[in-house]
Amino acid sequence: MTAVTTPAADPASSSTVPLRAAIAALPAYVPGARPSGTAWKLSSNENPYPPLTSVLAAIQSAATDVNRYPDMYATELVETIAGHVGVDAAQVVVGNGSVAVLQHVLEAVVEPGDEVLFPWRSFEAYPIITAVSGGTPVTVPVTADGRLDLPAMAAAVTGRTRVVLVCTPNNPTGPVVHADELDAFLAVVPRDVLVVVDEAYLEFVRDPQAPDALAVLRAHPNVVVLRTLSKAYGLAGLRVGYALAEPRLAAGIRAASTPFGVNHLAQRAAIAALQPPAQAEMAQHVDALVAERTRVADALREQGWDVPATQANFVWLATGERTAELAAAATAAGVLVRPFAGEGVRVSIGEVAANDAFLALAATWR
Repeated sequence: MTAVTTPAADPASSSTVPLRAAIAALPAYVPGARPSGTAWKLSSNENPYPPLTSVLAAIQSAATDVNRYPDMYATELVETIAGHVGVDAAQVVVGNGSVAVLQHVLEAVVEPGDEVLFPWRSFEAYPIITAVSGGTPVTVPVTADGRLDLPAMAAAVTGRTRVVLVCTPNNPTGPVVHADELDAFLAVVPRDVLVVVDEAYLEFVRDPQAPDALAVLRAHPNVVVLRTLSKAYGLAGLRVGYALAEPRLAAGIRAASTPFGVNHLAQRAAIAALQPPAQAEMAQHVDALVAERTRVADALREQGWDVPATQANFVWLATGERTAELAAAATAAGVLVRPFAGEGVRVSIGEVAANDAFLALAATWR
C-alpha cells in the first residue's frame, strides 16, 4: 500500500494581506465548555429546560419554509416586541442575538478612536466588539462585591467617550444596578454620550431596587436598552436579541444591521415565545431557576464562600489564582464551569442534580 504524504505548505500560497491591528490584537471570546459523555454543563448561561411547548411547535411549522428568505426587517417580530414591551415599533431593532445588536449599536455611533467605557470584569464580548468597531476600550473595575461602580464610571467619562455599557445584572458577577444609582449616573453623563443598558438577564431579577429600564429610556433619549430571548426564553440556539431606542437612534442602528440578520425559524420562534401560552410556561421555568439560584447561593455561603448578590441565572466565586486548577478539577468530576483565569468561576444554574453535583464539589474546594 502506498503511503500518502502531505506536501509542505507553500509560502507562496500564504496570504500577505495585513489584518487591521485592532483585529490582530483581539482577545479570544471563550465560550462555555461543551460536555462530553455525562458531564453536567454549567459553563454557559443557558436555560436548562427544553424549548417552550408552543415555541417548539412554531419552529416545526416554520421548518417547511426554510428554502425562502426570511422577512429582512422582521416586521411581525418587531411589532410583537413593541406590543410586548409597550413602545412604538420604530423604537425596536432586532438582530442575531443581543451581541450582534450591540455590535450594530457601536457601528452606528462609534468613530475610530472614540472611547467605549465599560465595567470590568463584565461581559467578555465588550472589548472585542469595541475593537472591531474601531473604538478604544476604557475599563473601570467592579467593586469587591462584584457590583458596577457607577460613580467611578461617571468620573472616567471624557470628551472622547462615545458609549458607556452598563451590564445589569452584571455578567459574570451577578449583581444588579439600582435605580437611584443609574439615575445619578445619567444625571451627570453628557447627553451626547450613548448609555447602553444591557439587560440580558432581566427576567431573573427579583431585586425591588432594580431600575425600570423603559422608564429610563423614556426620560433619557441617549439611552439604548438591550435585551435577549436567549436566556429566560430558551432560544440560545436560534439567536434573537433586540434594542430599544428613540426612533432616530433606532433607525441608525437598523441601517448598520446585517440584512436578514434574524433567520426565519428564529423569527417564528420569538413571536411564539412572546404569546401568552409561552409567557406562562417561561415564567414557571424562570421562577424555578430563581428558587434554585437562591438555594445554590445560600448553600455556597454556608460552605464559607463569599457569593455576590446575584440577580442572574448564575453565581460567581472569586477563586483567584486557583481558578484554572479548580475548573480542571470540576471538569474531571463531570461538572463544567466557566473559568476566568486568575479571577474566578461563573457557574450557571442548571438542573437540580447538576447543581447538587456542583455544590458537593465546591464543598471540597473549601
